[in-house]
Amino acid sequence: MGYHYDWSVVVQPSLWLDAISITLGYALGTTLAGMLIGVLCGCALLAPTRWLTWPLDAYVQFFRCTPLLVQIVWFFYALPIVIGVNMPAWLAAGIGLSLYMGAFCAEIFRAGVISIEAGQWQAARALGLGYIPMMLKVIMPQAVRRMVPPFVNQAVLQLKNTALLYVVAVPDMMYTASIITSNTYRPLEVYTFVALLYFALLYPLTQFAKRLETRFER
Repeated sequence: MGYHYDWSVVVQPSLWLDAISITLGYALGTTLAGMLIGVLCGCALLAPTRWLTWPLDAYVQFFRCTPLLVQIVWFFYALPIVIGVNMPAWLAAGIGLSLYMGAFCAEIFRAGVISIEAGQWQAARALGLGYIPMMLKVIMPQAVRRMVPPFVNQAVLQLKNTALLYVVAVPDMMYTASIITSNTYRPLEVYTFVALLYFALLYPLTQFAKRLETRFER
């Protein structure tokens, strides 16, 4: 093909270290925030009160059924028009990622609880346990074992989702790659390198998720 590779264009350690730290920071922060949102919403979704579960279910379904890219762009460009306050890119991206993660975590939590066999609920009631003691001592210890693997898998996906930060100019790995590409006109080398960076970050996490699945299936 006659193409001459020049890998020296990606040798910019300071840029990549900053980009990796931002990517990991967003992944960790939004994953923790999303799990907190998910657990709170999941608990509320289990309540029999319709006025409480309906809006939360609408939130979960909306964020699960719309693309994350659209959500991030909406929070950055449209929400400031609605509330009349400009929103910095880092905040808009963080809100979008956190709410997206929260919607999936809420469904994981709810599904984990309702997956416990009816016999376990009946046995706990037969022992005279109230709702909260029953949840804490009988239901949740079993449900958590089923929740952990999908929570970890969703966290892995969240790290990949941070690649969408570049659309609002958050200087993550993808945004850094686009800047270097625009300066060097070497997309092949730059995007191959950033793909390898994502692989190096994600592969250990996927292996950890597999081990957790194996452990909790025993």
